[in-house]
Amino acid sequence: MARLPRLTIPGYPHHVIQRGNNRQAIFASAGDYQMLLDLLQDNARKFGVALHSYVLMTNHFHLLATPESADALPQMMQAVGRRYVRYFNDAQGRSGTLWEGRYRSTLIQTERYLLACMVYIDLNPVRAGLVAEARDYPWSSHAHNVGLRADRLITPHPLYWALGNTPFAREAAYAELVRAGVDAKQQAALTESALRGWALGEPDFVADLQRRTRRRVSKAQAGRPVSKPDSP
Repeated sequence: MARLPRLTIPGYPHHVIQRGNNRQAIFASAGDYQMLLDLLQDNARKFGVALHSYVLMTNHFHLLATPESADALPQMMQAVGRRYVRYFNDAQGRSGTLWEGRYRSTLIQTERYLLACMVYIDLNPVRAGLVAEARDYPWSSHAHNVGLRADRLITPHPLYWALGNTPFAREAAYAELVRAGVDAKQQAALTESALRGWALGEPDFVADLQRRTRRRVSKAQAGRPVSKPDSP
């Protein structure tokens, strides 16, 4: 079966996942992490992509980003991916692929999932057992969003700005969201939607998206719907 083209619509936030081939490490030193961040910063600006959140894990990374045009996100990811592979292969004396195929992504409903996706991204290192708290992990945007450091890579989303009338209020409100975390259902939905490429949102949101693109935005139902008994 042919792969669906990525679902990329300008003006919507997109959750992006890029994995290392066979889940191999894609970073070997602190300099490698910084190199990828530098490439993201340069190319986000070049192609018109606003990055709201990120985390770089040992063998994959997540981004939450809003592209200004349909081509902006693919162009940024292609430029970053190619340049980083050349850098990493040269540094490690290796050759060949580094990535597990093409990056995975989908767009999400802003009001329903944007802040949840930011929290989900921040808590990746905690779920992986790398740190006890999100603030302890150096390779994510969490520290910026809670006021511990300034990160030029980040463009705050208007929904983040709406958390408070002052920087302190916004940072405190966001820190509280991270402390509360995301439930297992949201976590699974955020992961699955990005990996499968289906839009994540309420039915009306998904239906509206489908009217904007010829590419299917949700999984097709097989056959006629089957009535299910009420849950106990």
